[in-house]
Amino acid sequence: MVMSNYKEIAFQPAGQFEETRFEKIHNIIFENSLEASKIVAYEIAALIRKKAAANEKCVLGLATGSSPIKVYEELVKLHKEEGLSFANVITFNLDEYWPMQPKNIQSYHYFMHEHLFNHIDILPENVHIPNGTIQPEEVYQYCVDYELKIKEAGGLDFQLLGIGRTGHIGFNEPGSHYNSSTRSITLDHITREDAASSFLGIDNVPKKAITMGISTIKKAKRVILLAWGEGKAGVVQTAVEGEVSSQIPATYLQHHHNATFVLDKEAASELTRIKTPWLVSSCVWTEELKKKAIFWLSDKVSKPILKLTDKDYNDYGMASLLVEEGSAYELNIKIFNGLQNTITGWPGGKPNADDSKRPERSTPAKKRVIIFSPHPDDDVISMGGTFDRLVEQGHEVHIAYQTSGNIAVSDDDALRFAEVAKSMSPDSTKINGVITSIQNKEANEIDTLDVRRLKGDIRKAESLGATRYLGVPDNQVHFLNLPFYETGKVKKNNLSQDDLDIMCELIDKVKPHQIYAAGDLADPHGTHKVCLDAVFGAVDALKGNDYMNDCWVWLYRGAWFEWQPYEIEMAVPMSPDQVVKKRHAIFYHQSQKDNVMFQGNDAREFWVRAEDRNRLTAEKYRNLGMTDYAAIEAFKRYHF
Repeated sequence: MVMSNYKEIAFQPAGQFEETRFEKIHNIIFENSLEASKIVAYEIAALIRKKAAANEKCVLGLATGSSPIKVYEELVKLHKEEGLSFANVITFNLDEYWPMQPKNIQSYHYFMHEHLFNHIDILPENVHIPNGTIQPEEVYQYCVDYELKIKEAGGLDFQLLGIGRTGHIGFNEPGSHYNSSTRSITLDHITREDAASSFLGIDNVPKKAITMGISTIKKAKRVILLAWGEGKAGVVQTAVEGEVSSQIPATYLQHHHNATFVLDKEAASELTRIKTPWLVSSCVWTEELKKKAIFWLSDKVSKPILKLTDKDYNDYGMASLLVEEGSAYELNIKIFNGLQNTITGWPGGKPNADDSKRPERSTPAKKRVIIFSPHPDDDVISMGGTFDRLVEQGHEVHIAYQTSGNIAVSDDDALRFAEVAKSMSPDSTKINGVITSIQNKEANEIDTLDVRRLKGDIRKAESLGATRYLGVPDNQVHFLNLPFYETGKVKKNNLSQDDLDIMCELIDKVKPHQIYAAGDLADPHGTHKVCLDAVFGAVDALKGNDYMNDCWVWLYRGAWFEWQPYEIEMAVPMSPDQVVKKRHAIFYHQSQKDNVMFQGNDAREFWVRAEDRNRLTAEKYRNLGMTDYAAIEAFKRYHF
């Protein structure tokens, strides 16, 4: 599909809503980021071809970060498979860290060549990326010259953007002026926190950068901003619906004549027309939307479900729901009962019980269960209480750690373990080699294979400590070490058939009645998403087998976000004692307890954030009128 003009990106994807009076900038919502990225790549390709046909240069402003990666992958694919040429393309990148060497794997120079420039036919002299090696006294003139180069090229025909949690575009942090041009800037602490995972710790993140200015970006003829995931939902809502403010630089795009925000469902989830569509226009009241609206209303008026009145519904734009349902009384009871039926102390099903209103089946009484954990601690962090309950109730519980998690072990921890090993075997060539490698490692250098193995073994030992503590035999703990992860770098490979074969082999061996998998996609380096795709891919490949007819897949969250009450299909309460037991299981993962390398934008330790989220879910249930529990772990069923 190739589009003939800029605005063809605005064709309606499935499920698209019309923009509303709340929104001050054009935006499109897609089912997922992959679909959205392809559409953006098609628009860029159409522009390149249009310019080439007119014998003109196509001037692109390009962004870095995780958001545009799939766009670049699709452009490379169009080049290799459909002959899209970049010979007429001139590019200007938004920004670069300063100081920063181009060959550093964290540099945007490295990023752009790895993801795009090394794979297409663009002329090297047409590639412009801010130079992170400029001497301090030369930065000002360099930035002036960068602006002149853009002007001499004819100005930006197209500018691709992401958005940071601070609302920054490029590295235009809060406080940036709308007339700002290319310049040096001091990075906001939040921006540096978000980059910490790529730099293996915030202390390694540069404090300054060179960035195009707001004025430079606004002069582009076409602007597309990409935003994926729940972590971007709040700032997207502010940028699209809020007032123009230097504190949220992305709001300046409201004054651009041809700008579009391209969003996935999660990034769009806080927009008024998505979060509370009944406040915008008439709704088709699906069962999920009814629950969402009533739980929202309960919170809004601070009443449990059964105390909501006709007046409450009418006052908050939900009169049409009452017309459809008859009365608040009947509707309240129906929604209350549905929520109550999600609660169970028997996540594997209660034997010899009526299961017609329970989230899980009563038979077989003893189930075979696989808990897939992307990293070697997600199982206990996100569903440690349910894990414990399944074991205590006699189910055959298998734990499958999908990746080694070796990159998340610090050099200091690895050195400590290596030195203990040396004390027991002083003459070991391998141990001495590991110690030397760690001690002589340069910044951002990739670990040697032996160091990575040691770090993986540290996490394996921690995992076995936790699973033994919860009563799982060692032969039911599986370390899959999926190949996609084993790059030694933050950037991982794409999922391969080898990964899927490993997943399928385990599922086929266990023949589970239940599979638990991580549906929390907000982890800082994308491993959860790849691991979930691996589960879905394996389930899809095996679904023709008879045993899969009896297999249910439950998705857990908890490390970064939690399911909202209207999404929850199984809620497993935890007693205060179980909360403590879960905490102790998490503590076995000592390498991840203090100064975590990949904890995202939440500074709390994982055990703290897990307890807070479980407590908050219980609090939400209590406020809706349910029993007051100490904590609740929540699950949503995946239907394949």
